[in-house]
Amino acid sequence: MHSRIWSDMFVLAIPVAEKILRPVVVYFFLVIGLRLAGKRELAQLNPFDLVVLLTLSNTVQNAIIGDDNSVTGGIIGAATLLLINYMVVRFLFRHERLERLVEGESCLLIENGKILENTLAREVLSREELEAAAHKQGFGDLREVERAVLESSGTISFFAKKPAPEETRHTELLARLDQLSREIAALRPGQAPPAA
Repeated sequence: MHSRIWSDMFVLAIPVAEKILRPVVVYFFLVIGLRLAGKRELAQLNPFDLVVLLTLSNTVQNAIIGDDNSVTGGIIGAATLLLINYMVVRFLFRHERLERLVEGESCLLIENGKILENTLAREVLSREELEAAAHKQGFGDLREVERAVLESSGTISFFAKKPAPEETRHTELLARLDQLSREIAALRPGQAPPAA
């Protein structure tokens, strides 16, 4: 009985070459599939996207492991996935043009404070999803955003509007008034400076 347990755990049911080739094929299929699905699949997940990604991993599981449920087979499959990902990332790092082709280009979603509706539609992003992403980065409203960029990784980068010149001038005047109040108070002995 003990030999059967060890045999089931560690003896491969399919050849090692097939155990290595299966994850490689599935890896490249998923990279291409996710690239064609768009940037939102990578980071800006709604519940539907999450369901697809979770079921996708379960769907390709059997393609990766085949008829083999051994620990050895699982280790070989996992190691192959990690190794192929390591090699692909290093290769793309050295080949910038190919990396742009695989990962795609970033695109503007908001420019000069104006939401680019056509780009949102092309990237299948709703205004509500854009607002939710802005809230996660500390913006109360999209009117506070000067520029928003959907990066090739699927994340959205937001850039705040610079304060209007009158706001800057007002802030500087208040700071200068506070400084003058402190200096005057320092010149008057025995009188505490006014609270700011």
